[in-house]
Amino acid sequence: MSKLFITLVALTGLGIAGSASAQNYAANATAAPLSQEGYRTAKKDADAQYGIDKKGCASLGANAKDICQAQAKGKFEVAKADAEVAYQNTAKHREAARVARAEAAYKVAMEKCDDQAGNPKDVCVKEAKAALVAGKAEAKVDRVASDTRKEGAEKRSEARTEANQDERNAQYKVAIEKCDKFSGDAKSVCVQNAKSDFGKS
Repeated sequence: MSKLFITLVALTGLGIAGSASAQNYAANATAAPLSQEGYRTAKKDADAQYGIDKKGCASLGANAKDICQAQAKGKFEVAKADAEVAYQNTAKHREAARVARAEAAYKVAMEKCDDQAGNPKDVCVKEAKAALVAGKAEAKVDRVASDTRKEGAEKRSEARTEANQDERNAQYKVAIEKCDKFSGDAKSVCVQNAKSDFGKS
């Protein structure tokens, strides 16, 4: 498992955590929903925290500042999405919150890729994109499962199959990108192995 993937998981679960109160509601579908006033307060809190987080980036320089700003923006977007879930806990809003987390982690990862160059940077970018594809696919599967709970397993199975294919295609692109560090026969073998591993002709 790559260091980038571990970083993305950490960002998704911890670093891009959003509002604690809204997230608690978002995680517990049986919790009493936020009132309209509570919803407005959660959004104001997110705005205030975003301002604080942005100021915390001011003393940094170069790419460290870009990463900090991406983290601050991602945290803000996740907090807003969590507030939406806490206010109106629908499958659509839960999917949007998970997508917000995936996109926030992706933007931070892409900024971190800027610290690299050449093929390592290209691989880093492809891994970030693969994690984004996986995050969005999983969010969609959960939403479809929730929407179709009463309609049977067929739609859920279709959504899972589609998600698996999207994730495999993204991982295939990562594997092909890794082959660019080779040349000649070694590169050809690497590409052929990637194609074989992912069932590509």
